[in-house]
Parts: sequence; structure tokens; C-alpha cells
Amino acid sequence: MALGLVTALHAQTPLSSGQDSASYAFGLLIGENLMRQMPPGLNPDVIMSGMTAVLKDAPRAFDQQTASKIFTAFSQKAQEQQEVENRKAGEANRAAGVKFLEENKKRKEVTTTSSGLQYEVMKRGTGTESPKATDKVKVHYHGTTTDGGVFDSSVERGEPITFGLNQVISGWTEGLQLMHVGDKFKFFIPADLAYGDRSPSPKIPPGSVLVFEVELFEINPK
Repeated sequence: MALGLVTALHAQTPLSSGQDSASYAFGLLIGENLMRQMPPGLNPDVIMSGMTAVLKDAPRAFDQQTASKIFTAFSQKAQEQQEVENRKAGEANRAAGVKFLEENKKRKEVTTTSSGLQYEVMKRGTGTESPKATDKVKVHYHGTTTDGGVFDSSVERGEPITFGLNQVISGWTEGLQLMHVGDKFKFFIPADLAYGDRSPSPKIPPGSVLVFEVELFEINPK
């Protein structure tokens, strides 16, 4: 299948030399980088027109100073619009999250802390030590939204992760300090103890309650 794809692409863009292949590869890398940075609403064909004008030193519609002003104004407007949309989505998701947590805390297995963090003990280990907020921990985790959608999982990657407890969301900082080495907990983290309306990933809607299964392996591993 990969060979067929390469053949089809070759028919569209002849790659007759190593220089052509490197040029095409460079274009792919630039395109991937642009996709991560590009505000929504821009026209890819017109972007290519502007890039071509620069690369071929062809006549341009704007000078660099004007182009910078136009793009900055567009980006600011797009960011403001995105923040408005995030707030609206966040309000709806927060309401759904409050309802979920209210129902969830009725289960006898669930404990709710004063901050609103909820946790369920899935397995008790043999350790007696708990981490402090200034410690590093080595854990396995599996993160989902309340509907079960996986957004991040060291379990699926097959490799535990080590990080400082003062470098993560406050729900993690609080929750991990409740654990002992060898414990496995399930955390239900309200939006205000997670990412709020500023989601770090399209897989996490703004205002979401996050659910994590966490197993604590070590404290301050070497």
C-alpha cells in the first residue's frame, strides 16, 4: 500500500532526482509545521501563492511590514473568536461535568476531597511512602474523557513516565499525594483542577472533567 501511495504521488509530482526528493520532503516538513501553527480560516492555495512569490523572488501583493500587520490582525481576531467559542463550549461541558460528578460521588467506592477531586482505589500496593508536591514520580496512567474517549495513555504506549508533581495539573498534584507506592487509583478531575477552558488537545473539549487511572511505581526514581 505504501508503494502504491508513493507511485501515485510520483505521478503528481515527478521526483526524478535526489534533489527533487529532498525538496519534496522539505515541503512536507514545512507543511506539517504550518498546519500546527496556522489559524483556522486561512486559504491553503493562497498561502502557497505567497510562499511561491518569496521562493521565486516574484512580485508580491504586500511588502513584509504590511504582510506582518495584516497577519497579526487576522491572528488576533481568530484567537479572540476561538476563546469565545471555547467559553461557550466550556460552559456546556462544565454543566455536564457537574452532573457527572454529582452522580459519581454517590458511589460508595468514590471519595471526594475538599477541592472537588474524586478518587477511587483500584488496587492497594505494599508501599508506605507518599510523594510530596516537590517530588518526582514514575507512573503509568490512562486518561479519558467521561464518555471513555482516550486522549493520552502511557499504558497504550507501553512505557511509564516520570515527571515532577509541581509540573502537572493541580488534580494530579493533589491526587498523587494521596497514593502510596504500588497503589492504583482512578481520579475524576473537575475542569478547574485540570485544563479549564484552555484545552491542550483537540481530544479534550474545553471545560472537561478528566478521568485518569494512575499506578504509582516510584518516588524520585534514579
